[in-house]
Formats: sequence, structure tokens, C-alpha cells
Amino acid sequence: MKKFTSINDIQDLEMILNEAIQLKANPYSFKDLGKNKTLGLIFMNPSFRTRLSMQKAALNLGMNVIVLNINQEGWKLEMEDGSIMNGDSVEHVKDAAAIMSVYCDIVGIRCFPELKSKEADYSENVLNSFLKYCTVPIVSMESATLHPLQSFTDLMTIKENWNKPSKPKVVLTWAPHIKALPQAVPNSFSEWMCKADVDFVITHPEGYELCEDFTNGATIISNQEEALKGADFVYVKNWSSYENYGSMPEVKEDWLLTNEKVKGTNKAKIMHCLPVRRNVELTDELLDGSDSLILKQAENRIYTAQTILKKMLVAP
Repeated sequence: MKKFTSINDIQDLEMILNEAIQLKANPYSFKDLGKNKTLGLIFMNPSFRTRLSMQKAALNLGMNVIVLNINQEGWKLEMEDGSIMNGDSVEHVKDAAAIMSVYCDIVGIRCFPELKSKEADYSENVLNSFLKYCTVPIVSMESATLHPLQSFTDLMTIKENWNKPSKPKVVLTWAPHIKALPQAVPNSFSEWMCKADVDFVITHPEGYELCEDFTNGATIISNQEEALKGADFVYVKNWSSYENYGSMPEVKEDWLLTNEKVKGTNKAKIMHCLPVRRNVELTDELLDGSDSLILKQAENRIYTAQTILKKMLVAP
């Protein structure tokens, strides 16, 4: 595997899910695979679970890890080819990526959208620049539009917690928030669920429709109560508007998920990628309840990351 930026880099979804579950059962079974290999992690935005899980996954494989918070510890990067660098950008991405490829055997990159220009963010200029100039495998640790490691983890968690022959009903529900958030997590979750063996439903207020490139195959319902009926898993996440890019259209209805609202589900398991603003996006009673999977999702971040790194280490 030369890159991991979306589900489209996965050849066999069921096979890689089973591989992650097997690694979880014996996480040190390939501890010599990464001997004398180095993983470089470039963070252009804050991270908690992604950073820790990537480091833990690499250590489980015997790798060394270098972490660079580039906005605090490195030079500001120029992304445009042919630019005259007489502004505040000190180093060009082609030089930085080339050097990272000398120092590291695999590079992970995490970058967020600015939520100002749809065209700029959805062009994935930062991620694509590293893909262009790095000569070693690249792992997306979240980009402007997608978060594939999180979605891999989410699907693994669903698979672990479903033991019936029928398809589970999985609902992605929009949640309130105090500020505009990217569409990367819901985009990615939708993309993975639409290719998984599940009955997938998205529910959100009017004005919060996601890019159709990622929701093809999903059932989309604007009535949250209707969408939640019979749900086996409910994934809660906020996102800003895609059409009126980066804005937060007014929502008059109450979209906060509560114990009362989930009574219409099939005793649904509750999911959230974290961090979560408690009692804004989700109530304490659901986050801390017996049906919450949030900690299992966080734990599984280790094993999905480890699976991707393993595939890159064994690639010819």
C-alpha cells in the first residue's frame, strides 16, 4: 500500500476489517516488522487520539516515531508551485516533503480545511502536495474533506458489536455545536458506510446536506425521529453547511440526542469520534451509558492505524 487517503485505497474491505480485528487480538505479532523503520507524523492542526493512536500503532510494530507540529515547531509551508516566496512562507512543500522522505519510511499528514472556500478546501491542495513530493507511503490522518482512519475504526467497531445475520441499521445524525466544523468526518463515515454491508441513513436539518460524492447510496431523511426508528447504531456528529460553505444555517428544532429520543431505536449503540462537547452535541447520560461505544472507538484507532502501517511496511 503506497497511500491511504480514503476507502478507495482499500482493495478488499472485509479482508482488511478482519485483519484489524486479528491484530487487536495479538497486537505485538509483527513487532519486528518495523525494526529500524521510522514513521514521521506531521500535524498542521491539533490532535489527541490520532496522535496517540498512530504512535502506539507504530510502536506495536517496532517502529521509531518522529512527531512534528509544523505550525509551532516548523517553518510555514508554501504550497503553490512556481510561487515567488517573498511573503511569510519560509519553506516550500516540495523541499519539506522530500526531506521527510529521506528521514522517514512512512509519513502521516493531518490538515484541516479553512472553511472559507469550498473550491480551495475540496481541492485537497495540502494533502495532494505531500502525495506529489513525498517518495514514501503517505497516511492521511485527516484532511480537508475526509478522515479515513476514523471511518475505518468506526466500521471495525460496528462489526465487532454486531452478531446478527441481518444488516444493521446505521444512522448518522447531525448534532448541535457552538461553532462551524468541517465535513471531513461525516463525509468519510458516509463514504465507508455506503460501501459496507449496512442499511445506512443520514439525518440532518435543512441546509446541512453533505457533498453527494460521499453520500451516494445513503437514505437521507430530514426528520430525526423518523430516521432513528429501528436504528442499531447511531453516530452523532456536527458539521457545517456544504452548500452555503462553512456557514451554520439556523436550526429551530432540537437535535440534541437524548435517552428519550433513542427509545425509538433498536436499543442503539451510541457512537461519536471525539472530542465531544458534552450536553451540547450529546448528553452525559448517553455518552456514559451502557450502550456507548465511544471508548471502544478510541481504542480501535490503534489497530486500524496499525493495520494500515503494516500494509505499507510489507509493500514491495
